[in-house]
Amino acid sequence: MTPENAALTVIETITAMAAERKPLMLRVVPEDGATFWTHYPKRDARSASCKARWYYHVHAPGDRDEDEHGHFHLFLHRTQLPEGLDPKVWPPQGEDAKAHVTHLIGLSINTLGIPRSWFAVNRYVTNEFLYPADVMIDHLPAFNVDDTKEDDLVNRFVTAMVALYQDEIAQLLHQRDARHAELVAEHGETAYERASGVDVLAQIPIDLDAKISALELEEA
Repeated sequence: MTPENAALTVIETITAMAAERKPLMLRVVPEDGATFWTHYPKRDARSASCKARWYYHVHAPGDRDEDEHGHFHLFLHRTQLPEGLDPKVWPPQGEDAKAHVTHLIGLSINTLGIPRSWFAVNRYVTNEFLYPADVMIDHLPAFNVDDTKEDDLVNRFVTAMVALYQDEIAQLLHQRDARHAELVAEHGETAYERASGVDVLAQIPIDLDAKISALELEEA
């Protein structure tokens, strides 16, 4: 998907949600509100064709920014990466880890249902199989969740956002690795675990209007 096509899909899906008067978060969490920390959907939204996945959750007040409603965690499955490629850092459970996924990026959503920031997390936050930034960047085009069983507009919005922001996500993944290197120098191998005390390694704000406008200026 080209950035231009991705931008059109983002506009289309957000416009359709607004027309139905049902913002993004109400398509994911119960209408009476989310239970803090719970995954929505319960077993994650999984692509039937490529095994990429997402889930959405809401942190408790005091553990999130005031204008954040919740955020998506977006993943590739290990089978989407080259066979035999070992991760840089394994989960403590090794091959017995429950989910054989690698965390691509986090997408924060504001209280109106509009994307507000991208962020990269430490390995332990999602218990991922951690691969270097360059591996993840090479496989950004593999992220496609259009065919999960969840809301079609949400699926297509998430897929398109990743395609639209590939450059920014690549930048964040490099920043994540650089921050990991700093933490390793300070904490050793526990840098990747909860003992480091660092959840979010890198973050950038999203200005969707500016991003789309820049593409339109380039086309002109």
